[in-house]
Amino acid sequence: MQRLLLSLKSSAHLLLLSSLFVIILQACASKANEKEAPVAAAAAAGIPADGHIVKHSSFSDDLQITGSLVANQEVSIVSELPRKVVQVHVKEGNVVAAGTLLFQLDDADLQAQLERLRQQEKLAALNEARLKDLIEHDAAVQQDYDQAITNLRVLEAEIRQLQVTIGKTRIRAPFNGRIGIIRAYPGALVSANTVLTNIVDDSRIKVEFAVPEKYAHLIPLEKDQVFTVASDTAQYHATIVAKEATMNEQTRTLLVRGITPNAKRTLVPGQSARLNLALRTADNALKIPSQALIPSSDGYAVYVNRNKTVEITPVQIGQRGAHDVQILKGLSAGDTVITSNLLRLAPGAAVELVTIK
Repeated sequence: MQRLLLSLKSSAHLLLLSSLFVIILQACASKANEKEAPVAAAAAAGIPADGHIVKHSSFSDDLQITGSLVANQEVSIVSELPRKVVQVHVKEGNVVAAGTLLFQLDDADLQAQLERLRQQEKLAALNEARLKDLIEHDAAVQQDYDQAITNLRVLEAEIRQLQVTIGKTRIRAPFNGRIGIIRAYPGALVSANTVLTNIVDDSRIKVEFAVPEKYAHLIPLEKDQVFTVASDTAQYHATIVAKEATMNEQTRTLLVRGITPNAKRTLVPGQSARLNLALRTADNALKIPSQALIPSSDGYAVYVNRNKTVEITPVQIGQRGAHDVQILKGLSAGDTVITSNLLRLAPGAAVELVTIK
């Protein structure tokens, strides 16, 4: 009887152990299924990525470059004579017309010389008239008359020369423009070539910039280019009017000049200008983001979404911009190219587009 009880206890113990083992196996299988479920769901959904729908649009190849603003005309007003300034007829910052008197230099001694020559001229004119009358009556010789007329002509020439010198004491504006800082005031003794002030014609502004030789032939004349300055956020348009005849051998750049109206005088000569040069344009181009390109030894390719499946497509590119590239062959309008998560993709892989632009 005791052996029978021991046998029954042993069987019950084995049954209990077997039940526990089955329960543990079922629990492990349930956890494994729980872990595999998200993986299977992710595999069914595909690899997440962003897409871009290809369509026809305008494309421009832009080059950003820095230039300088230059006045339409600018000169330094200087004295041609070593004289004293007696009067300043203009104020700093004034806009003056061509011919406006700016500075008056001392000309008292020159005026005295002019008066002496004019008196001598009168006497010489009377002598010439008297001898001319005598010649007509055969009362004088021709040589005396020739000497008299020569003296008169010499005096007239000396008067004209002195008047030119006196004119240099009246310094006038050479063109319409704005007066800069006055550097000499009444009483100042100035020498020849002393700068008295500057005059700037800023009614129009020139925009000068250097273009690398690679793009020099792509800048056409008479075409507008857009530029900005640091002083405001406005966009200005300059028309290209000239190119330098030769390339700079040191920098291998070509100097180009544009011009823009400046009626309100908001642009100041000497400012820096940021230009966004439109080098080439295409009105009906296919373009995609540059990050969608996959480089290879044979050229470029892109991943295309075909019914949520990745397909690799070789393409031929054209112009390249800062963020986009033109597609010449390989894609059609309406195709969706993949622009992100490219390293995880492969031909035939399932893909799930998160965003489409």
